[in-house]
Amino acid sequence: MGSPIAGRVVLITGAARGIGEHTARLAVARGARVALVGLEEDRLKALADELGAVSFHCDVTDQAALDAAVRGTLEAYGRVDAVVANAGVANRGTVAVGDIDALVRTVQVNLIGVMRTASATAAALIARRGYFLAISSAAAFTALPGMAAYCASKAGVEQFCNAFRLEVAHLGVRVGSAHPSWIDTDLVRDAGEDMPSFHESLGRIPGPLGRIQSVQRCAEMLVDGIERRRRRIYVPRSVAAVQALRTITLSPLADRVIGREASTSIPRMEAESKALGRSFGAHTATS
Repeated sequence: MGSPIAGRVVLITGAARGIGEHTARLAVARGARVALVGLEEDRLKALADELGAVSFHCDVTDQAALDAAVRGTLEAYGRVDAVVANAGVANRGTVAVGDIDALVRTVQVNLIGVMRTASATAAALIARRGYFLAISSAAAFTALPGMAAYCASKAGVEQFCNAFRLEVAHLGVRVGSAHPSWIDTDLVRDAGEDMPSFHESLGRIPGPLGRIQSVQRCAEMLVDGIERRRRRIYVPRSVAAVQALRTITLSPLADRVIGREASTSIPRMEAESKALGRSFGAHTATS
């Protein structure tokens, strides 16, 4: 029996590397046609040539560029059946010490980019009674010191999807949010290389938030979720327990426990980020 997405058209943002790239590869392996959207034009073109796909150089904070990418996808394939709003970044530095423009850019890409992607693709998805999947994070369910903008943006993505789902349900469109923990991508590897304190702190976090998952397994779970048009996708599945316990992970008790660790780890993280001389990872395209 073939895959439910065989012959379907899937538009993926942030498709040049990491979760987006591996999701595109697996979707094509299961018979889908893909449109690759992102900032790294050479990588996108090479991947598109390999997969027999189309690609569009596009910043997800640029509505005109997103609209053009959707038009190009419709011209190439005639339809859009599913969208994966995956583009995302993570800045270095805290609110007190980091570059405010980098914090704002993180929210613009991770949250506003999802909103713009939804707006650009809504009509095409309504026409096909399609499926919209936004990549949120396990960080939507907890607070991680040193990642204020990232946590805020991913919590916003979750709530945006919750409301967007209700707006389009009567039109046959399904909306899902994906909540990965740490995934073995350039974004996470860069964080470890840039800030040794990141890996040390990660090793002290219990449960799924303290382990790094393979990007291949993440892509499998996302494509499975696209096939089933799931409301929530957790990577790994144990992240669902973090979501269920969010009243605890965001409680005054958690503040005290995490705060004790943060009192020593945050000064180190701030010193490491200032020494870098940049606000994003070496492999993060921001413009």
